[in-house]
Amino acid sequence: MFGATSLVLALSLSMDSFAAALGRGAVQKRPGLSEALRVGFAFGLCQLSMASIGWAVGSAFAGFVQAIDHWIAFGLLLLIGGSMIRNALAGEEDDEAAATRSGWLALLTVAVATSIDASAVGVGLAMADVNIAVTASLIGVVTFLMGFGGVLLGRAAGPLLGRRAELIGGLGLLAIGTKILIEHTLL
Repeated sequence: MFGATSLVLALSLSMDSFAAALGRGAVQKRPGLSEALRVGFAFGLCQLSMASIGWAVGSAFAGFVQAIDHWIAFGLLLLIGGSMIRNALAGEEDDEAAATRSGWLALLTVAVATSIDASAVGVGLAMADVNIAVTASLIGVVTFLMGFGGVLLGRAAGPLLGRRAELIGGLGLLAIGTKILIEHTLL
């Protein structure tokens, strides 16, 4: 499995990261290239790592991983998204609260939450005839590019949206979490 199939897989896995990066870029005050690189790197590395971990776990723990991954992702995205919505509805916030939400811990929390599906895909890849190093690297690179681009697009949209950007970003994270939960419990 390489070529078009791997690229479609990588693009599909990167969509949640793109949406989260878009919201992050819109909420922050003029994020620069270094922030776009930081977000792209965090999301890309998490996707690459989760796909590799899922592949390593393989079929031995497939049932267990698939039984809880969606709940973990939903909980993390609910926590971050809910915080963003609360802050948007409360009005002005202090610089310390904004710095906490834009720091490494918040970034890694969202990056891990949006990458949990990649672990389930990795489990599936363990059962297919794939070169996991190449496939996981492609997933990581595509996600890096989508995260990087998402921050830059969000930066352009942020001034147009004003304070609504944080509300929209929080709602977006809740929507991603809900989508993950529905896909794993109802479909």
